[in-house]
Amino acid sequence: VQLQASGGGLVQAGGSLRLSCAASGNTFSLSYSLNWFRQAPGKEREFVAGVGVGNWNAFYSDSVKGRFTISRDNAKKIVYLQMNSLKPEDTAVYYCAAKDGIIPHNIDGVDYWGKGTLVTVSS
Repeated sequence: VQLQASGGGLVQAGGSLRLSCAASGNTFSLSYSLNWFRQAPGKEREFVAGVGVGNWNAFYSDSVKGRFTISRDNAKKIVYLQMNSLKPEDTAVYYCAAKDGIIPHNIDGVDYWGKGTLVTVSS
């Protein structure tokens, strides 16, 4: 499974960004959960949001709940992360991750990682 993330950039506090991650590979299937993690400078990588086979099955970390929305397009094999009301503390490298099965809430549960995309929120 290969994951290609895009959409990062520089935005002012209160602004919005949308990240995308395209999944590919012969072993990828709809049974995979698609997830976003992030890692801020000097901090550990943390779970942000994940979505199961359907968009009704989505989970968020407390720090982004109500501001971020994760969704997936199964036909296109893409997962999105719509980030609104961004704060400087959201600044991090954001990683797309996949797991065959349930949404992983920590890095130990991830099967595949994509390369990160940098999100910088200025105050």
